[in-house]
Amino acid sequence: MDLQLKDRIVVVTGASKGIGWACAEAFAHEGAKVVLVSRSQANLDAALARWPKGAPMPLAIAADLTRAEEAERMAGKAEESVGPIAILVNSAGAARRYAPADLDAAAWHDAMDAKFFSYIHAIDAVLKRMLGRGRGAIVNIIGMGGKVASPVHLPGGAANAALMLATVGLAAAFGPKGIRINAINPGATLTGRVQEGLKAESKMTGLSEAELLERNQARIPLGRLGTPEEVAQVALFLASDQASYVTGAIVPMDGGSGSVI
Repeated sequence: MDLQLKDRIVVVTGASKGIGWACAEAFAHEGAKVVLVSRSQANLDAALARWPKGAPMPLAIAADLTRAEEAERMAGKAEESVGPIAILVNSAGAARRYAPADLDAAAWHDAMDAKFFSYIHAIDAVLKRMLGRGRGAIVNIIGMGGKVASPVHLPGGAANAALMLATVGLAAAFGPKGIRINAINPGATLTGRVQEGLKAESKMTGLSEAELLERNQARIPLGRLGTPEEVAQVALFLASDQASYVTGAIVPMDGGSGSVI
């Protein structure tokens, strides 16, 4: 299937590792012009060093998207350096996991800054530019923690739930203007985040991380965790014209473990 993404300008936040990196790499393989965004210049340098051979080198922008002015600077630099942004993939920001006994007010505020506002600031900066062109696609990589309350992921889950509502609401508001906005809800995926979650759960339950991982995988109908590359393939579709009549969708990618509507 030709996704017709060649030469489209794609901004991927959180692009230096994990799902963000997988998305950036996948878009590059489709011929898109990719802009990598990460808070850490060191992580961006490491990403550039392992960029796929033969693919055009991406623009890399270090920006702390928890700050609105940094998101605005990022979007401006991307358009000045590469051209009009056609696609935004939000994968930046990860809320820490906590055992319930370790929760305090700062944990809730930090989660909203790290996950919710890092997405909203990027959307705000890019969306207004897309509106002037009457065309654009945004894909938010959110997470099943916003639908299923986990005791070790309550602040992050609350941020995810807020992002789901924002995704659907913005899609309805700006669909008439030619902007499609969708989201993907990965379940447990093979990234460093899994290990962080296992550590928090181990502290709460007293079980070993290995035992918890085995139990978690046994609960997944497909029998395994997902991969960042699998999430990236769905992001490609949602961002492409092949999904031209899809907007306001929240796509679960949890191997069937979340039996919810």
